[in-house]
Amino acid sequence: MSDHIRFARGDDAAAIAAIYEPFVRETWISFEEVPPDETEMRGRIEGAAGVFPFVCAESGGEVAGYAYASRHRDRSSYRWCVDTTVYVADGRRRSGLARKLYSAVLTLACEQGYHNAFAGIALPNDASVGFHRSAGFTDVGFTARRATSSARGTTRCGCSAS
Repeated sequence: MSDHIRFARGDDAAAIAAIYEPFVRETWISFEEVPPDETEMRGRIEGAAGVFPFVCAESGGEVAGYAYASRHRDRSSYRWCVDTTVYVADGRRRSGLARKLYSAVLTLACEQGYHNAFAGIALPNDASVGFHRSAGFTDVGFTARRATSSARGTTRCGCSAS
């Protein structure tokens, strides 16, 4: 079955929230304390439309993963910088799907005029560090105990080449 990468729509919100929910509940990597419900996720998808790329992968009529870019910081000098994220459904991890999604979202962000993409990674997380490095991200900083949702770990920030 092939994957079709497309822009996410409001009616994908339930599936996207379901993919994300275990990451919030079972890990510290999301930097969120409460999983967003369908309504919240719909707002995120619709809020990104036309401003930031938000894509999903559809396989066999089901959403199998998603990636998006969002505002990096509020100050005007950061207006051409984005934060990025990608999540893939259980059973589809380590299949190359995350790479396809990230490639799409980074390409679209570049086409929209964004110059720098950043990713916050809760450490330790060798898989995510390796994934981001293979996508062209480099280490730009570490912040000990930055996330308030967990007292453990460090945040690694990465920047892709423009």
